[in-house]
Amino acid sequence: MKKKTEEIKSGQIFDLQVLKRLLKFATPHKRTFYWLVFLTISLALLGPTRPFLIQYTVDNFMEYGDQQALLYMTLLMVALLALQAFVQYVHTYVAGWLGQTIIKDIRTQLYRHLLGLRLKFYDKTPIGKLVTRNISDIDTLSNVFSNGLAAMIADILQLIAILAVMFYTDWRLTLVSLSMLPFLLLTTYIFKEKIKVAFNDVRNAVANLNTFVQEHITGMNIVQIFASEKVEFDKFNEINREHRRANLKSVLYYSVYFPVAEIISAAGTGLLVWYGARGVLAEDVTLGTLIAFIMYIGLFFRPIRLIADRFNTLQMGIVSTDRITKLIDNKEHIPDNGDYKPDRIKGNVSFQKVWFAYNDADYVLKDISLEVTQGETVALVGATGAGKSSIINLLNRFYEINQGSITVDGTDIHTYELDNLRSHIGVVLQDVFLFSGSIRDNITLGNTAITDTQIWEAANLVGAKKFIKKLKGGLDYKVMERGSTLSVGQRQLISFVRTMVYDPTILVLDEATSSVDTETEEMIQEAIEKLMKGRTSIVIAHRLSTIQKADRIIVLDKGEIKEMGSHEELLQNDGFYTNLHKMQYKEIV
Repeated sequence: MKKKTEEIKSGQIFDLQVLKRLLKFATPHKRTFYWLVFLTISLALLGPTRPFLIQYTVDNFMEYGDQQALLYMTLLMVALLALQAFVQYVHTYVAGWLGQTIIKDIRTQLYRHLLGLRLKFYDKTPIGKLVTRNISDIDTLSNVFSNGLAAMIADILQLIAILAVMFYTDWRLTLVSLSMLPFLLLTTYIFKEKIKVAFNDVRNAVANLNTFVQEHITGMNIVQIFASEKVEFDKFNEINREHRRANLKSVLYYSVYFPVAEIISAAGTGLLVWYGARGVLAEDVTLGTLIAFIMYIGLFFRPIRLIADRFNTLQMGIVSTDRITKLIDNKEHIPDNGDYKPDRIKGNVSFQKVWFAYNDADYVLKDISLEVTQGETVALVGATGAGKSSIINLLNRFYEINQGSITVDGTDIHTYELDNLRSHIGVVLQDVFLFSGSIRDNITLGNTAITDTQIWEAANLVGAKKFIKKLKGGLDYKVMERGSTLSVGQRQLISFVRTMVYDPTILVLDEATSSVDTETEEMIQEAIEKLMKGRTSIVIAHRLSTIQKADRIIVLDKGEIKEMGSHEELLQNDGFYTNLHKMQYKEIV
């Protein structure tokens, strides 16, 4: 099995177009965003307040032994510390709330968009990629709003405020304090670049690991059938080792950067103490000023050490935003401009000179014209790739035709409201998909208007009531992923019940008995006859024995209609249908 990889690259922080789209997501929560900005500015202003008060206290009250003033200043500093802690708490909570609320909105918007995209889009887009967009990429945006953008703005504002106070207090001590800053900035820049590459490697490794595990768990039966467990385990081990290597590289950069940054900060503090102490001894600098500057330098260097992480968080957020917005901007959605919403239709279907191609080049349907009248059963037969399933897909508007027209009761299908059109058409596929959940949920698909009485009536009609009753919990029986704990026949019967409770006028059957044993086939065939009674039915047939009673059989070959008629008429023609019949009954012919 071929190993799949997904490369992830860092974005540019100042990609203004993407940054604007990122901030636009916060538009519905402007008041909260402005409140967060206010809290950020408040934190920036509160940062240098304590060192300033300590300087004022030492220089004005400690030297003179003013106990009363010292008590008042101590209480004031405690109050300011409590205020700063409270503002920090509110700031952190509001930033987190905003981030989580925005990603909830984005995830909802993205999923709603995915629901409206054409099947053509899903034919060419890996499911794992869409899952990554909807979960991992959106989670990254949460970090941008809670730990990236807001925190970076707070850090920058605090740096500006501290610098302003430091220069105002003593410009000479300020320059000495900042003497090691170029070395710290250079170290931070190198770390930022290195950790950016490391983060990319980690995310690529995570993506590859997720893809491999998801794909191989889904295809575990193939792995075991071909006894490839050891081979696939070796592949997994290699991907897992690469994941470990990528993470250890990032750990290495962190383990080097922070001690180096700490040494540089300590060196800056040492220079400040040396120069400041000389000033104090020469009575050129007050003791309070020196103490305040020691605190300022600690407050100043801390956000610089963290800012590399902030930048990388924002960079990865820009990447995720770009990927998400490109998916949201995808225009391959199904246009729903129709407004015709009949309560009930008769079920007359007409294809007139229909041409269709999946890739806009190779036509799979060529000049198809056919009529299906109310209550009639029409079977579509032909070799694989003849275009049978395409006709069903076009009737439901899963894909759009290139030329021609399709009408239901004389009205073009584009005139119908999309949900209304599909509500009149019941489709039973050969490969039944069941969701994780109860039997009831899989039948109603969340439609609370469908009662248990209706479910049991439909189950009884198609012969599914008996086996559902035997399941633990009946309708409450929990179906595993894709219905793995049920037999093929049981899953098929549940799909019949699901179709029956929605009471469609037009019934489309993609040969429902091709993958079951003879006994189950007879039971399902009986259910099909009950399901088709009184309905317009279009049946895709793989076994010709199942459609001999059809009112009409349409023979397709390479996207064209070759023959049309009843079973007996087509056998007499000795054409395409006769050849198909002979191939399936060689032992008789």
